[in-house]
Amino acid sequence: MYLDNAATSFPKPPDVCAEMDQWMRSNGAAYGRGPYTAAEASAAIVDRCRQQLAQLLGVPASRQIAFTLNCTDSLNLVLRGLLNPGDRVVTSPLEHNSVLRPLHQLQQEIGIRFEFVRCDPAAGQIDPGHLEQLLVAAPARLVVLTHASNVTGVVQPIRELTQMAHTHGALVLLDAAQTAGHFPLDMRQLGVDFLAAAGHKGLLGPLGTGILAIRGGREELIRPVRCGGTGTVSESLAQPDTMPEKFESGNLNLPGIVGLRAATAWLLEQTVERLEQQASGLTRQLHEGLSRIPGVELYPQHRRGPSVAIVSFNITGLDCREAAMILDQSFGIQCRAGLHCAPLTHRLLGTDVRGGTVRLSPGAFTTAADAETAIAAVSAIAASL
Repeated sequence: MYLDNAATSFPKPPDVCAEMDQWMRSNGAAYGRGPYTAAEASAAIVDRCRQQLAQLLGVPASRQIAFTLNCTDSLNLVLRGLLNPGDRVVTSPLEHNSVLRPLHQLQQEIGIRFEFVRCDPAAGQIDPGHLEQLLVAAPARLVVLTHASNVTGVVQPIRELTQMAHTHGALVLLDAAQTAGHFPLDMRQLGVDFLAAAGHKGLLGPLGTGILAIRGGREELIRPVRCGGTGTVSESLAQPDTMPEKFESGNLNLPGIVGLRAATAWLLEQTVERLEQQASGLTRQLHEGLSRIPGVELYPQHRRGPSVAIVSFNITGLDCREAAMILDQSFGIQCRAGLHCAPLTHRLLGTDVRGGTVRLSPGAFTTAADAETAIAAVSAIAASL
């Protein structure tokens, strides 16, 4: 039983594997590198995938989406391409290391500054009042926020926080790794300037795929981190300054994009709203079932407001990594344990001293019977102690 969909989704919709296999066997041509039939067919797949992603994520124009290696790559493209020496950034302790480590390195390399907005550990929510205080205190170039924590699953009020940031002249970069495909979102309604997402999590595509959606005109603010062949304006030594070519140097991961196109088609057919409703029921079932087990502590203890399908817990007297190993070896349940690449979140929750938490994350193909089996397994482990 696979319950690690917050790391990467599995299984995938059937057409994902089938279309990747078919393309690898019958086409294989690169994107934007030739006028022949197979290359044009590849280009049509890439363009269709962009259009489907724009429809799914509420991106105003599909050409404002660049394909990347993964969500970490997307975040780095903005952080390294936008920030200059002395720039001030506001972020949160809920962020993944894909935000924290680039910021730390840029602090060491060019002297940017970054500060953390306060969060309520009991609810897992950012404090809007403190964010406004930080924005009033001094100019900020950028606000970087996760849409949903990969430890607690709690969804942040991004539209409200974005409006606040824009009022004070700051741009907003949203890490949507845990919400894209899992939770209904619309870039236009949220108002963010940059949206980074993984193709292999809620979007149900293969590993090695990511996207960066940029609000129209904001691409002019970003220096390309990688330069090279794009198949366009090849007579010029200068990197193209138009989307998406500006950020797509080198050959795209066509097998991955073929799979991502099939996955987004499936999501559009099923609708994210229906899948989110299903996931909410499973999350509630897991949370309520685990909360009734003596010796099990949940994070957060009481869920308020929207969240994605993530349930983190610990069992008293048992290391979280050992608990996950027992779930795997004795019950066949695959899940994640540890710090989840989000050390400051665990420090906020007080779970860092325990090595983190066990995380169960159901996906599009998880059933209520699966959730009940997981609850029974945790109950048996807790009782054995």
